[in-house]
Amino acid sequence: MINIEHLTKYYGKHARGILDLSLEVKKGEIFGFIGPNGAGKSTTVRTLLNFIFPTSGTATVMGLDILKDTVEIRRHVGYIPAEVNYYDDMTVRDFLLYSVGFYEGVFQERMNELVEKLELDMDKKIGDLSFGNKKKVAIVVAFATEPELYILDEPTSGLDPLMQSRFFDLLEEEKRRGATIFFSSHVLSDVQRICDRVGIIKEGRLIKIETIDEILKTKAKNVRIISDNLVLKENGNIVNLKQNLNTYTFTYKGDMNYLLKSLQNYNIIDLSIVEPSLEEVFMHYYAKGDEDNEVVD
Repeated sequence: MINIEHLTKYYGKHARGILDLSLEVKKGEIFGFIGPNGAGKSTTVRTLLNFIFPTSGTATVMGLDILKDTVEIRRHVGYIPAEVNYYDDMTVRDFLLYSVGFYEGVFQERMNELVEKLELDMDKKIGDLSFGNKKKVAIVVAFATEPELYILDEPTSGLDPLMQSRFFDLLEEEKRRGATIFFSSHVLSDVQRICDRVGIIKEGRLIKIETIDEILKTKAKNVRIISDNLVLKENGNIVNLKQNLNTYTFTYKGDMNYLLKSLQNYNIIDLSIVEPSLEEVFMHYYAKGDEDNEVVD
């Protein structure tokens, strides 16, 4: 559904968005595109939709060239931007009707269903909405026409936990229908929850493509322990160890059951085990790299 070959985008002489990017997204899969802010995710999305022109390389969406067939591509793509900027003076109802009016078909029933599910006030003006509610409008616009392909750029930003859950329900429904989803995000939990495969981007370069299972096998945990008699040293499983009086923090890479058993002989006052951020999970990918060029996202 998406084929990118050696796609490069420079902003001026020194700032680059993406460099020699190549990947394929298969029909019917949810493909996660992940990396920290500034890695080049939004540049990739905007280039695919021809909002910005590539410096070099090629890409097709559903077999259509991103430069020559822009209008046809947009007829078949549901797009959610990272930043939502619509017509402030229009009501939500008028804007939704205006937006779906560009597509062939009648989408009123589907639109109303989405509005109800996302608890969106149709009579409010766009300019009076919070960022989260503007993101809901973007979701309705993207999903109302039930497209073959979704291109989503940080789609959960601004949504509260309840709305995020309902949004993921929508994604799962669309996957069952056979839709393909390109999901760009820096939120690891989102990627783990919904994606089949993941492409990791660093400083504009695609450095690895993995399945979620492969990522989970290598994922470390952040551990914080308060104890008045604990003795810890760094080893192959315990890294980034820091101690402040009776508080120990570290990243643990091994079997969590082994760690818990090894703590049985100590007086544990408090213990917390949490998922690290995406940057921490992939810290070995980001430890080294080109630092000479600024990356624009």
